[in-house]
Amino acid sequence: MEYNTLPDLDGLAALRAVVELGGVNEAAAALHVGQPAITKRLRALENCYGEAIMERKGRRLHLTTAGEKVYAYARLALDHHGSLQDELASLRAGRSTLRLEVTSAIGEHLLPDLLMRFARAHPDYRIASRMNYSRWIQTRLATGLADLALLELAPDHPDILVQKWLEDELLLVCGPNHPLWASEGLPLARIPDLDYVLREARSSTRIALEQALAAIDIPHIPVAMEVGSTDTIIEMLQRGPYVSFLPRFALEDALRSGELFHIRVQGLRIMRTLWAARTRSTLNNPVANAFIQLLQGIPATEDR
Repeated sequence: MEYNTLPDLDGLAALRAVVELGGVNEAAAALHVGQPAITKRLRALENCYGEAIMERKGRRLHLTTAGEKVYAYARLALDHHGSLQDELASLRAGRSTLRLEVTSAIGEHLLPDLLMRFARAHPDYRIASRMNYSRWIQTRLATGLADLALLELAPDHPDILVQKWLEDELLLVCGPNHPLWASEGLPLARIPDLDYVLREARSSTRIALEQALAAIDIPHIPVAMEVGSTDTIIEMLQRGPYVSFLPRFALEDALRSGELFHIRVQGLRIMRTLWAARTRSTLNNPVANAFIQLLQGIPATEDR
């Protein structure tokens, strides 16, 4: 390795700031340096890689093809650096930290109770959690930026180990303003006739739904709106004439209180599994093991 030709973190941070904040001036303000310093750092990156990484189109800077690759590396390197700082801070504090990633539906509805139970059982351990799409979670697991993940789709990666956590079901539901409220059942052929509010296309719920419908030869359903929050969809169903397919675990309170109604579709049941995933490098991580035991309902042991 040519150690004298490696980029420095300041240059990578400058590139990421310019791309994500929209320009050199914004990056300079965020990094508390002058505009010439940002320009100098970008030039140093270009000299390091021997490629132009940004080009001006009109009044704005845009990434070149090579710049897209350098930017992707900058994000990964800076995320790793941030994780390292967090781990070192935990070591200094004498605590062990678990970097936990979850999908948004799990984060909204199942994670709060899990975190509270874990905190009571393991006060010396710390969990740093974040919500993301399944594909990003898989990438963060595989690259060492996360220790453990709770997912609605099983990752397909040779370095990621998965185990079953919970069984779930996608339910078709509506609010009191919908004509199907309190109906006895819906023929399968009527599924394409309804107006849907669904999670966005990249979400785990949407992917599972589309796979299940495609398996019964329903390739498309009319989507009136796409919403990035399961809780927001629940509120919309309570107020408007729409239906949605949502996870059972997210609907229990609304169904129990009578705020939503489960429309039973004749001949259709969309079952799925929720997964816990981690890499081989975390098999001996005591915090990850303690969290897995909590998921499995195994009593905590005193031996740490």
